[in-house]
Amino acid sequence: MESVGDSSKLLMRLMSASSLRARVLSDNIANQNVPGYKRQVVRFEELLAQQLSHGARSLDGVEPKVVTDTLTPSSPDGNNVSLELENNAMRENWMLYQTYAAILQSKNDMVRAAITEGR
Repeated sequence: MESVGDSSKLLMRLMSASSLRARVLSDNIANQNVPGYKRQVVRFEELLAQQLSHGARSLDGVEPKVVTDTLTPSSPDGNNVSLELENNAMRENWMLYQTYAAILQSKNDMVRAAITEGR
């Protein structure tokens, strides 16, 4: 059972969700001119927050979900992909991934320093 305090495992799962999001965003961009295509989005951080707000002791069951975006307006051909929106989402996702990686690296550096402190 994963405890809420297991931050390394949680950071790895957040990075994995960011990788999935990058693939989904790339798919959206690739399909921006396909009539009727509906953009996809990855929901994970919201699901984690929801579990935590309900007092969950374990986050094991929370998995990233790829869902169809029905809120973004469609063009006349039914496609709702906006290149500007996808590019902004890609930049945000990249920054989140870099942040998660930096936090994980800092955590690992602190553990390494604690282990080698007396040597």
